[in-house]
Amino acid sequence: MTSEPSPTRRYAEQVFTVNVFGNGSGGGNPAPIVVDARQLDGEAMRAVAARHGHESAFVLPGRDDCDYQFRFFVPNHEMEMCGHATLGTIWLLDHLGELPRPTVSIATLSGPVQARVDDGQASVSQPRGRSTNLDDPNAVLDVLGLRPSDLLDYPVANAATSRVKTLVPLRSVDILNGLRPDFARVKALCDAIGSTGLYPFAPVDPDTGIFSARQFPRSSGYPEDAATGIAAAALAWSAWDLGLTSKPRVVIRQGEAMGRPSQITVEREDERCWLSGQAELIGETPL
Repeated sequence: MTSEPSPTRRYAEQVFTVNVFGNGSGGGNPAPIVVDARQLDGEAMRAVAARHGHESAFVLPGRDDCDYQFRFFVPNHEMEMCGHATLGTIWLLDHLGELPRPTVSIATLSGPVQARVDDGQASVSQPRGRSTNLDDPNAVLDVLGLRPSDLLDYPVANAATSRVKTLVPLRSVDILNGLRPDFARVKALCDAIGSTGLYPFAPVDPDTGIFSARQFPRSSGYPEDAATGIAAAALAWSAWDLGLTSKPRVVIRQGEAMGRPSQITVEREDERCWLSGQAELIGETPL
């Protein structure tokens, strides 16, 4: 590790909220961020996430030859990785003048990632995706209220670049936006199939690499997520591997059915990809 950057103590008592992946009025996914979390233990971090009701990020000094360590919590538990919170945190550190260089390395529970800021645009790396087809997707269809005829001729699969999401390929955006899941059964289903959330999606324009998706998390403390970076990365890799699109730049629109339109861009670079999207500071409160 060439240096061990850590924000100054003037940020130790503050929670910044950055809205990430917004794509119109009311859109995006807010990320509460503590840029100096050295004084917080895990339970205190979870309490911050519970108070704010969103996936939250906490910045710690680097480890394992990385510049930083990030921890992530939802109201109910710690997460291994959170794409939008990582992107929001890197953007915020740059916005505050605390980022030591344009590209930095970050240790997370799911493994190291890189992040960079170029002309105010933040991006976060994810490794090559992996996926496993579900032998029997009927339980997934039942919880989502779907019929087999609603599916595209592609497999329902558990896919991941970090946390596992269950990709459900649908024939149309109308079917996607009309979903009314049985939320009371999502957690048990995800536990049974080894997933952290259901990610149904539909092509918008495969020729230009545009898809629409929704995310129903396993057990985060809220029923639906407006923008899910690591799920979008898993979807992009599956789209490339299955031949759903030939474009190296994939755009995933999410949150539209919630009235929170969001947009995630995933660009392929050899055996990894980069997540990017809009970010803006929308609030600051005492810790």
